Amino acid sequence: MTNFKKNVYTFGNKSAEGDASMKNLLGGKGANLCEMNLIGVPVPPGFTITTEMCKVYIKEGRETVLKMIKTEVEEAIVHIENQMGSQFANSSNPCLVSVRSGSRASMPGMMDTILNLGLNDEAVEGLIQKTANARFVWDSYRRFVQMYGSVVLGVKAFSKEDQDPFEEIIDQLKEEKGVKLDNEFTADDLKEMVVRFKKVVKKVTNKDFPSDPWEQLWGAITSVFNSWMNERAIYYRELNNIPEEWGTAVNIQAMVFGNMGINSATGVAFTRDASTGEDLFNGEYLINAQGEDVVAGIRTPQQITLEGSKRWAKLAAVSEEDRVCNFPSLEETMPEIFKELMEIETKLEVHYKDMQDIEFTIQDGKLWMLQTRSGKRTGAAMVKMAVDMYEENLLDEKTAILRVEPNKLDELLHPIFDKKALKTAKVLAQGLPASPGAATGQIVFFAEDAEEWTKKGHKIILVRMETSPEDLKGMVVAEGILTARGGMTSHAAVVARGMGKCCVSGADSLKIDYKTRTVEINGLTLKEGDWISLNGSTGEVYQGKIATTEAVLNEDFDKLMALADKHARLEVRTNADTPQDAQIARNFGAKGIGLCRTEHMFFEDIKIKAMREMILADDEAGRRTALAKLLPMQRDDLEGIFKAMEGLPVTVRLLDPPLHEFVPHTEESQKQMAEEMGVSIKAVREKIESLHEFNPMLGHRGCRLGNTYPEISEMQTRAIIEAAINLKKEGIKTYPEIMIPLTGTLTEMEMQKQIVIATAEKIFTERNDRIEYLIGSMIEVPRAALMADKIAESAEFFSFGTNDLTQMTFGYSRDDTGKFLPFYLKKGILKQDPFQVLDQEGVGKLIHLATQKGLSSRPNLKIGICGEHGGEPSSVEFCHSVGMHYVSCSPFRVPIARLAAAQAAIKESLAIEKKRTRREDSKKESIKNEHEKTLEFASV
Repeated sequence: MTNFKKNVYTFGNKSAEGDASMKNLLGGKGANLCEMNLIGVPVPPGFTITTEMCKVYIKEGRETVLKMIKTEVEEAIVHIENQMGSQFANSSNPCLVSVRSGSRASMPGMMDTILNLGLNDEAVEGLIQKTANARFVWDSYRRFVQMYGSVVLGVKAFSKEDQDPFEEIIDQLKEEKGVKLDNEFTADDLKEMVVRFKKVVKKVTNKDFPSDPWEQLWGAITSVFNSWMNERAIYYRELNNIPEEWGTAVNIQAMVFGNMGINSATGVAFTRDASTGEDLFNGEYLINAQGEDVVAGIRTPQQITLEGSKRWAKLAAVSEEDRVCNFPSLEETMPEIFKELMEIETKLEVHYKDMQDIEFTIQDGKLWMLQTRSGKRTGAAMVKMAVDMYEENLLDEKTAILRVEPNKLDELLHPIFDKKALKTAKVLAQGLPASPGAATGQIVFFAEDAEEWTKKGHKIILVRMETSPEDLKGMVVAEGILTARGGMTSHAAVVARGMGKCCVSGADSLKIDYKTRTVEINGLTLKEGDWISLNGSTGEVYQGKIATTEAVLNEDFDKLMALADKHARLEVRTNADTPQDAQIARNFGAKGIGLCRTEHMFFEDIKIKAMREMILADDEAGRRTALAKLLPMQRDDLEGIFKAMEGLPVTVRLLDPPLHEFVPHTEESQKQMAEEMGVSIKAVREKIESLHEFNPMLGHRGCRLGNTYPEISEMQTRAIIEAAINLKKEGIKTYPEIMIPLTGTLTEMEMQKQIVIATAEKIFTERNDRIEYLIGSMIEVPRAALMADKIAESAEFFSFGTNDLTQMTFGYSRDDTGKFLPFYLKKGILKQDPFQVLDQEGVGKLIHLATQKGLSSRPNLKIGICGEHGGEPSSVEFCHSVGMHYVSCSPFRVPIARLAAAQAAIKESLAIEKKRTRREDSKKESIKNEHEKTLEFASV
């Protein structure tokens, strides 16, 4: 059994045993609760059980952990009792607590929470005597039984169509009592609800609801530890690359109550707009409620600011009179509390130097802060906040760049609805613009169905009354999310923004029937599979499909990219095979083309015929006749690409795939090919059979094909060089780089190089002109990496083709990994898909070795990467670390790679600075010690 010096850390009354730097040990929530105490923010007293205990719990079990923490937890409960003036497990003056999770990374809604713990029948009576507020007490008790019953005791719906048993009782009582909202229940109604809740617990578990507060507490603590390993938490961690070994802390705090009456409330707020990034304090609250009510969307929340309230009323088509009477802002209902909240939100943002997501409770006119954390935000908001905070001098240049997650830039490039199409679109409903973007898809009501539909190729919109953490998998695969309930801080809104997913929440005109799988919207009934469209920027819901157009990038994006380019050492090129793709990439800041796949130019109708004619030819003369037809077409294509990249290098890869990819494999298409070629079907079949290989990706392809049929390499070289010379005459500068694919030996590289040089010199003589060009090798065979010093004797540049290098190093066929890779990832055999994130341990070692060997032979060797990993941030950082000159990626990932390159350079410089500071500090300490010894010696 592992022993730790301290397993529980307390906080409260403006003092704490931890601080914000202890996030790894206390989790984000626990560390920030301590930090808020230290800077004078009002926080209910409590304590945090460390993440280390979660690791022990998972490894060694419940009894081991409880034995380790029992004494410390009991002492920490006394710490709460002393500050609150009440006692835990005391019937006449009960001290109630909340039990919440808290990973070092924010995981909103993925793990479990329990409020009002410590209540039982006797404590209820004592609390009624103490508060003289029977309704509040019974409301707190029914919430506790419901949460504890669901989270700890496992009382839940049996199937997706079934209703939660507790919610079913609530709905039955509403019908019996003739009320619509939870806060309309009387104390007697809530008392009856508790009785019914307990009967359900007994029926499902065959045990009475636990009445001992200590039994309740140990059950809740272990339940929170258990929730670290629940299905939705595991899935969320996989999505966000959060390691399982981190574990979660458990935070236990004295309860403060937002459900004590009209002078109490609870809310969630953001110090800036999480959707747009604007510097607008915003959020939602509910009077006479507890925190779960706001995020669950059971009641329509009210806006915190007056400005936000008026904006919401306009969207929801609520009159000003109705707004003031029924949905007033916190600024209007509790102006003094609002003023205090504004002061705290400013203090927190300045202290943390980041947008904060805060939770608060107002108990009988007193404001308490329950949580602060860096808020989830959209990609656009992330960029705007970073740029604005830099310009406000809240962040320095490097921190502003590091503040933006490179992959979030992808959201800025998502299509938006075409304005012309919107003019004729039918608006079905108006909700809240919870997360921006444009989404079109078919209606699906359940998360499991959403997964099935998308596997079959459908685009879907997940439509729910409100979402819960159990809906996460459906939210991930959906184009967009639509909910009938909930506000801008509901579960759907917060999670969607974190994913960059379009979301419209709180569209209360939706009447959803899960059993019939239909939704009625203002008299129109839509069924599962019908098409709708969502505008997450306006909250509008449209009937049918709506055309989209490309997104327009704004000034903040340009400013961020300019800052990034100041720090980046790696250049970013693009993988592009058409002038259109090349131009898109150039607009995104690409500094050239790192991979132009010439084979992609051969698949159009006329070109494929000439290609097939070459394949069918029986001899070199026949092949040359067909290649002569292909030459002008390839030359024209390359001229277009060179023009788009005027003045920038373009790496053109010679033919790489095996020839069987260019021939048809169905009988119908083979007959068609025979007719077009004017040959017999038998001749076509025989040629196709002769091309058959048992493992074609390791077969007759790349430089092997070019060396076997040198006339192919000759034609392609001629197309490249002639295109460059033609453009030179037009005054267009080109910098072609000819890349030989799949080399594994110096000899095969040399054979191809000689073909290229001989062809180029022939053209220079014919044209009486000359251009500069480079000849290099694609390093994608493990042997090439091991023999890189030899290959660099011939190659003037290296480009790592990490797709094939990964495939060959692992021995995994990219086309077949789907059969085992999900299992490998789930079981932890692999931490990440190596075809998406570069394997730095294995493939990375080969790349590092090849880079060093290559430079040892040719110090001016240009080195880059052109596999799909070139646009993945952690892989880009690796490329920087091994000394590459550029990365190349698809056009729409160019901005991501540019930012990742800047962040890699900044992290390196900060690490160097940190080492230098440590050395200086160590030197100073050494001098100080020597000085003290000298003084001591002198005194003697």
